[in-house]
Amino acid sequence: MNKPIQLFSEIGRLQTVMLHRPGAELENLMPDYLDRLLFDDIPFLQQAQIEHDFFAETLKKNKVEVLYLEDLAAETLQSAEDKEVFLNSYLDETMIHDDFMRNEVFDFFMSIKEPRAFIDHTMAGLKKNELALPQRLNLTSLVAENYPFLIDPMPNLYFTRDPFATIGNSVSMNRMYAPTRRRETLYGNQIFHHHPMFAQNKINFLYHRDDTTRIEGGDQLVLSDKLVAIGISQRTEVASIEKIAQTIFDTEPSFEHILAFNIGEERKFMHLDTVFTMVDVDKFTIHPEIEGELSVYSISKYQGGVQIFEERDTLANILCRYLDLPEVALIRCGGDDLTAAAREQWNDGSNTLAIAPGEVIVYDRNVVTNRLLKESGVQLNEIPGSELVRGRGGPRCMSMPFIREK
Repeated sequence: MNKPIQLFSEIGRLQTVMLHRPGAELENLMPDYLDRLLFDDIPFLQQAQIEHDFFAETLKKNKVEVLYLEDLAAETLQSAEDKEVFLNSYLDETMIHDDFMRNEVFDFFMSIKEPRAFIDHTMAGLKKNELALPQRLNLTSLVAENYPFLIDPMPNLYFTRDPFATIGNSVSMNRMYAPTRRRETLYGNQIFHHHPMFAQNKINFLYHRDDTTRIEGGDQLVLSDKLVAIGISQRTEVASIEKIAQTIFDTEPSFEHILAFNIGEERKFMHLDTVFTMVDVDKFTIHPEIEGELSVYSISKYQGGVQIFEERDTLANILCRYLDLPEVALIRCGGDDLTAAAREQWNDGSNTLAIAPGEVIVYDRNVVTNRLLKESGVQLNEIPGSELVRGRGGPRCMSMPFIREK
């Protein structure tokens, strides 16, 4: 039986990928609460959807099967009981603690009969003015008096890369950095446990959403069938890497090494894949600001446990050694122009999605980095991203591969 998760490379020809088309959750962004929801700006939804559809069509034209998070989640809700179980898990992770209010919200969502509309509304959140609340109810014990939401929207959901990661034949169901994103993993948890595509295969989990230390998919890169790279970043803790290393080595026998990249905790370097991606067997994008001061640690299988070393060498030499290559090319985001590098990294010039060895999807706006990629022999599929990029993520962030060719 073909396994529904097959991910042993960053660059093997992409066969199946999961996206989330931006929805009403973006229209529930408000200037006063952007920090709370991890946004710097408010994308224009209709244009963001046009751009996202162009992204999906680019994948399909390259013979990639495109699945949608919202469809897969809806397909798991075959009965009222299924909806109730999911909804109770969902409400457990909201800020609603009053029993009366929880019952009102429960009834509101259960009244949405069509599964896809139900899922869409859970993603969009719930505004106070959507319910007819009795005047006697004291909401200040539930949320700030002037706060417009009973349940926050999930505007980061179109970055499907982060809530979980696929590694080998397994899934890392991540504990997210911020409370506002932790609810996102509810959909992955639902899909991998209950969707027929996955439930009949009993998916192996390398990490769990209720683990105590944080890790996110943008920090998890599968560089080969022996090597995983994980970023130590604003969103991923060292302790999480130590936890997942042992489960990878225990349950995914092909993997022998993990390289931990310490990229610091600045928001602009949010995840490893915002400063480093693989685009061909021997080519990588890199942001020049991390190149000189990057600390790399190796975690390797050793006598039933792990052995950890700090790598004291250049990044190029480290990659050559672990990937068994004579040389590698590090393609600088923005080239040698620090202004261009800063601008294009902020606009996800380093966040490429490989759809085959030496062929990637990139935002068209990063003209300097794209020119350098072309000059290095990389084939580009350029997509518009003027609105999508406002969420601080690029093509890799917006995609969750399920199957790649080895």
